[in-house]
Amino acid sequence: MASNRHLGRIVALQTLYEYDFRTEAGDQNFDLEEVLKRNIGRYAETVDDTDFIRQLVEGVVKNAGSLDSELQPVAPEWPIDQIARMDRIVLRIGLWELKNETDVPPKVAINEAVELAKAFGGENSSRFINGVLGTLLKLSTKDQLKAASPQKAKTTPKKKTGKRA
Repeated sequence: MASNRHLGRIVALQTLYEYDFRTEAGDQNFDLEEVLKRNIGRYAETVDDTDFIRQLVEGVVKNAGSLDSELQPVAPEWPIDQIARMDRIVLRIGLWELKNETDVPPKVAINEAVELAKAFGGENSSRFINGVLGTLLKLSTKDQLKAASPQKAKTTPKKKTGKRA
């Protein structure tokens, strides 16, 4: 199943890349469902978990704005629209999986994103992806720990009276 999911992520990446490119170019005839069916069809004999691919693609498309809002503060020197298209899409996939795929351990989601970056990104893409997603994981873990820890009761310090007991 793991290799099947890896291939599923590749299919999702291809679909999302085409979506991003064609919508940015103003393609009025673009049909996400048609492209998704075509890309899944190419691997019909080897991909079983088409629901995973659909959830990934639809989740990233639907939440691209909020994903970008979470990614931007972690890499402030790189405006999200200036990050290479492939890296931006891989970051969105990785972050969406970190936030939504409860059956995928966070480190696996990051590793898969890094592997996509190695295979399809530029020379430094994998390090960039690993750094951004790793930072987001650390930040989310800290937030979860803060939310889960009991609040300490506020106590007022006792006034000193100057007398020794």
